[in-house]
Amino acid sequence: MVIQKLRRGSLDSYELAETYYQVISSINNLSLTKREIQLVAFTAIRENISYAHTKEEFCKKYNTSVQTINNMVSKLTKLHVFIREKRRVVVNPIICLKF
Repeated sequence: MVIQKLRRGSLDSYELAETYYQVISSINNLSLTKREIQLVAFTAIRENISYAHTKEEFCKKYNTSVQTINNMVSKLTKLHVFIREKRRVVVNPIICLKF
């Protein structure tokens, strides 16, 4: 069993969201990569990942490409981590918290 301690007061909302989704991934045996967890956390905070400017912001923050984001969105949608809601891709409300 792996135990992770959270630092008090030093986590920003992105780090807190990443930690939460890493735990969710481990508990549910989803085997998400670090970048996929970062994408889910980013999407939970920004509320969607559908628009080009949001994808570009993720690319700048995590040094990745839009094509990689599209591939991860496809995989996460198949796993029901992401859902399509009114032409937007959002985190499934069952696992989404407000960060």
